[in-house]
Amino acid sequence: MSSARPKARSGTLPVARVTLEQWRCLVAVVEAGSHEKAAALLHKSQSSVTYAVQKIERQLAVEAFRMEGRRAVLTPAGALLFRRAQALLEDAAGIELAAARSSAGWEAEIGLAVEILFPTWLLLDCLAEFGQQSPQTRVELYESVMDGTAELMRAGTVDIAIATQIPAGLQGEPLLRVRFVPAAHPDHPLHALGRALTPRDLRKHRHLTVRDTSSRRDKRVPTLEAEQRWTVSNMSTSIGAASRGHGFAWFPEDKIRSELDQGTLKILPLAERAERFAQLHLVWRNDCGPGVKRLLEILRNSGR
Repeated sequence: MSSARPKARSGTLPVARVTLEQWRCLVAVVEAGSHEKAAALLHKSQSSVTYAVQKIERQLAVEAFRMEGRRAVLTPAGALLFRRAQALLEDAAGIELAAARSSAGWEAEIGLAVEILFPTWLLLDCLAEFGQQSPQTRVELYESVMDGTAELMRAGTVDIAIATQIPAGLQGEPLLRVRFVPAAHPDHPLHALGRALTPRDLRKHRHLTVRDTSSRRDKRVPTLEAEQRWTVSNMSTSIGAASRGHGFAWFPEDKIRSELDQGTLKILPLAERAERFAQLHLVWRNDCGPGVKRLLEILRNSGR
């Protein structure tokens, strides 16, 4: 019977020779500036920190520091180890946080449908705040239009929605009131009339609209009886077309603030109803997990 030791199977993970605690010591020495300060930071003795760093050097056969007078300076190899050790410690902390979130019931992924009327900068700020608190939770964002937002909630595709209506059977509350203004390029013929505009004036020119993303949208319901119309799938396309003089549209004022400031769009002088408003609602399901509840709270605060 052979006494030879079995060979490691292909694909077996390598065994690390340096512990996380040893890497933590090396990183602390670099960031604190000395072994003594690193020891105080880690609540360890200076000798134990020095030993940990020396053991790394012995195990890997590299010199991490060289002495310049009484000061230890990173070598090129040490700088590489430092960067990789930082990433390793961050990954380890991330795994621990993900495990803690999971054990507390935090969702691995949250679906969010947002009506395109909602200010983009405000949405990104909310997602950034949530990402800082729960970086392991993925957010699946759907930018939707009109009934398409509510449809995603009804289908169970998303956990939270910012919508113009609250679907039956779901919880919701008012979030934000959006102001609409009619606008076109300053050189558009409507501006050239030099007077207050009537609905009849608007009907003679191309109206730019954004398509409802609902699968059951009614194509027969226009927002304005106009002789010409371009219907697009994206708000940015509509803004771009208007900014180039291809038509006019009712825009959420926040969405065209930069175009108004730059002079590529100008608010049309309507004789009546020169502005419109839409109420956005925050919508969610009854069975919210802790991650959804936290994101709801952040979004709710954004509307105040």
